[in-house]
Amino acid sequence: MPMRPESLRAAPLARWIPALAWLHGYDRATLGQDLFAALIVTLMLIPQSLAYAMLAGLPPQVGLYASIAPLVAYAAFGTSRTLSVGPVAVVSLMTAAAVGDIAATGSANYVAAALVLALLSGLVLLGMALLRLGFLATFLSHPVISGFITASAVLIAASQLKHILGVRQEGDTLLEIVPGLVAALPSANGPTVAIGVLATAFLFWVRKGLKPLLLRAGLPARAADFMTKAGPVVAIVATTLAVSLGGLAASGVRVVGAVPAGLPPLSVPVFDMALWIQLLPAASLISLVGFVESISVAHTLAAKRRERIDANQELVGLGTANVAAALTGGYPVTGGFARSVVNFDAGARTQLAGVFTAAGIATVALLFTPLFRNLPQAALAATIVVAVLSLVDLGTVRHTWRYSRSDFSAMAATILVVLTVGVEAGIVAGVALSLLLYLWRTSRPHIAIVGQVPGTEHFRNVERHAVLTSPQVLSVRVDESLYFANARYLEDRLYDEIARRPEIRHVVLMCPAVNYIDASALDSLEVVNERLQQAGVLLHLTEVKGPVLDRLQRSHFLDHLSGRVFLSQHQALAVLDPELTRRADDAMPPDFPAPHWSRRMTTIRPFAKDRYSSGQPSPEQLAQLADDGVRTVINLRAPNEPDQYDERAAAERLGLHYVAIPVAGVQDLTRETVQRFSDELAHAEGRGPVLIHCASANRVGALVALEQGWHHGAPATDALEMGRAAGLASLEPAVASLLATGGA
Repeated sequence: MPMRPESLRAAPLARWIPALAWLHGYDRATLGQDLFAALIVTLMLIPQSLAYAMLAGLPPQVGLYASIAPLVAYAAFGTSRTLSVGPVAVVSLMTAAAVGDIAATGSANYVAAALVLALLSGLVLLGMALLRLGFLATFLSHPVISGFITASAVLIAASQLKHILGVRQEGDTLLEIVPGLVAALPSANGPTVAIGVLATAFLFWVRKGLKPLLLRAGLPARAADFMTKAGPVVAIVATTLAVSLGGLAASGVRVVGAVPAGLPPLSVPVFDMALWIQLLPAASLISLVGFVESISVAHTLAAKRRERIDANQELVGLGTANVAAALTGGYPVTGGFARSVVNFDAGARTQLAGVFTAAGIATVALLFTPLFRNLPQAALAATIVVAVLSLVDLGTVRHTWRYSRSDFSAMAATILVVLTVGVEAGIVAGVALSLLLYLWRTSRPHIAIVGQVPGTEHFRNVERHAVLTSPQVLSVRVDESLYFANARYLEDRLYDEIARRPEIRHVVLMCPAVNYIDASALDSLEVVNERLQQAGVLLHLTEVKGPVLDRLQRSHFLDHLSGRVFLSQHQALAVLDPELTRRADDAMPPDFPAPHWSRRMTTIRPFAKDRYSSGQPSPEQLAQLADDGVRTVINLRAPNEPDQYDERAAAERLGLHYVAIPVAGVQDLTRETVQRFSDELAHAEGRGPVLIHCASANRVGALVALEQGWHHGAPATDALEMGRAAGLASLEPAVASLLATGGA
């Protein structure tokens, strides 16, 4: 159907204003879902906005202001349909750390500096979008971000204990907070402690136990979820009533106090160049951390509905949200994980849910702020503690420790520095250590001496596989791109190998993992080529990727290369040592264990070659299979291979079900082949053991591919791609495999 003229006009605009895409075709059903989601998120955001403003050292109304205009701005320019933007715990902590060095907490200068910080954060994000610098966020590795958030959550929870205890305590790090709390413990206010502890316990119970209880009572899931999300509001109302009715403010319970009523004021951040320069580093860090957190949540939620997230447009959305916060009396904001998940689970379909949430917060700011006068700070602190402790991810810490000690060291350094020095220093330390560890790892790349696997054209590490090597040819595989940090390491390794083996006449450098060769590495290769040539050794390259070869052709290296550039390692050895290659090609492949991913594959063994075509099992082999209890034989044989005898009739006389599938290798797989293989295996399920006959390594590769697709239950449309990737990655030397689908 042709597009209407207004749709044609809106299409280019939708690239810059993504809201136009989902507004087109917006219907009543979507409206209902967005309204319900907005109601739940509003109930969640009211206490959070007040609490996070207190965490940032700002008046409570600033948290409300930061939850109105930023949501509308992101709704217009962001690409995620369910991301909930607003104040978050980590950014609030970073705001307090940045602004606290400039002005006294709660002062007019403090609020003014927070506005400047929000504006700078927005400008940094918009600048990154303009220059398409979203990739900079990749320098914040997952272990560093996870460690930063975990440490920040611990630090935030510790900083809120003073409000729960009702004591005064100064300090920004754990080393300052803990001694201060211990020293102030004797002066703790009893009513405040009671309110804080009860509110914290109640909120933990609401989070973990209320919903199951309501479901067991017969309440619908949606109503139970609504009541669970309203738990913080209930805590705030109950504690406020307790303070008001019991006159607890006179007993030393600290309360929020008067909160100005009204919509966010139009505010213009002060232009003070010295202040801007002082806050710019913190604004840059807040922008990066906020963007990484936001884009991660956006991608996770979008994947569940197969929606698309544009990273650079997300920079625009978050940038405009922060600028909006600066112009309406707020402070830095970003996408919140917990609120976004709640928004998604509540059924939000578009960002109009965010607009409705902003309207709900605006209504509260306009009409209900007098009710917050007697709201105890201990209740807000309890809200913060319960919210942030869910961010502590000890599982990731344990997993990182088991998987990579170097990544764990970066994570541990981030956690330690955040807790003992500060949030900004912590994330800088984590990023710096990650980059240093990366440089260290890649400066010592994995380099393997390889040989040919008998009966195949594949080359594997001599230390891991039984392979054939040539005494005159040194085959070296480099498993890393070559650049300034590792060029000398490769050079030294080659010289050491040549010194130990004076009979070498050829060095073949395998480059399947080399994606880039910088100028320093090129100079090193030229030196290696020259020195080897002086020693009577020729340097060859194999399996060089196209883009890398293009770069080499723009230099003079290939003109001076003493050897040749070969398409494959097998081709190189066939030229440099043809006798060894013939022996390796004619050798029988060794036995090898079944791939770990197949629970059904029990043995893989070679068949001896006999007078029949290699693509056909002999009558003797078929008879032996029948004696072994095999009930089905699937023969992967080359297309158009001539028959030496009627193996189907011979198999049927032995009581075997025989199927021939024409396929010579992975490259011959089609969707029809995948489907037929899957169907034959499904039909053989009840018969007993199945034997797959493969008379060449290439057909074993096809088998691995086919079995991978079948084993995972992939449909024919998906199994081909899955199988091809698995086959190419898992190709091993063998000519047959026995799949036990019955009791063999």
